[in-house]
Amino acid sequence: MFIDAKGLACPKPVIVAEEALAKIDEGTVEILVDNEASVKNLTRFASKNAFYSEAAKEDNYWKVKIVKGYPCETPEAVGSQQSAPKGTVPDLRTYHPFNSPPKLGGEQGEVESGLSPEQAEQEPGKELLLIIGSDTMGKNEELGTILIKAFFETIKVTKEIPHTIFFLNAGVKLTTVNEEIIPILKELEAMDVEIFSCGTCLKHYNLEAELKVGYRGTTNHIVEGMKDFKKTVWIS
Repeated sequence: MFIDAKGLACPKPVIVAEEALAKIDEGTVEILVDNEASVKNLTRFASKNAFYSEAAKEDNYWKVKIVKGYPCETPEAVGSQQSAPKGTVPDLRTYHPFNSPPKLGGEQGEVESGLSPEQAEQEPGKELLLIIGSDTMGKNEELGTILIKAFFETIKVTKEIPHTIFFLNAGVKLTTVNEEIIPILKELEAMDVEIFSCGTCLKHYNLEAELKVGYRGTTNHIVEGMKDFKKTVWIS
């Protein structure tokens, strides 16, 4: 399946890729994008969903290939070898939902793939999962708006920044329509902080098309994160 997502702002390339993959049991989806942020989001999405992925720069765009339902190689590679035993698929239990995406920036045409299950198992424990359940801090809306901004500004300069921030409930307004917070969150994302917004919450507030930073997540990220992170902090 082929998708031309050039010109689509984040997180639309991830959304269309997710929809395409949901329609197939196994196979390959190729997505063309014209910015590195979308490449990073797509490969990260693939890694967290136990899909093999690879990205290559071609002229002024990138081609991201995501493979579903095969071992960690493309269907072409599988077909060129002996047939795998029936039912051979990646063991989802060996994948960590917060695997870091492959690093980008290689030479033109260079391909870098997602993490294998073995790499995921070897990845060290994460320090901090931060869950934001409101667009303010505390019950006083005016004061809480000031405090939540100060909170994120302080996070930027702390020695140990969160590995992952998950926004849910009214907290998704911070990643979509709060023009004071969004630039701060983009700075944190540039510092390799992974940012998720609850997809159900975005839909509830009719903000699915407004996501400005990070990409959609599910409550599974919270459940798995609470097990695998050393610390979980909830702010609402």
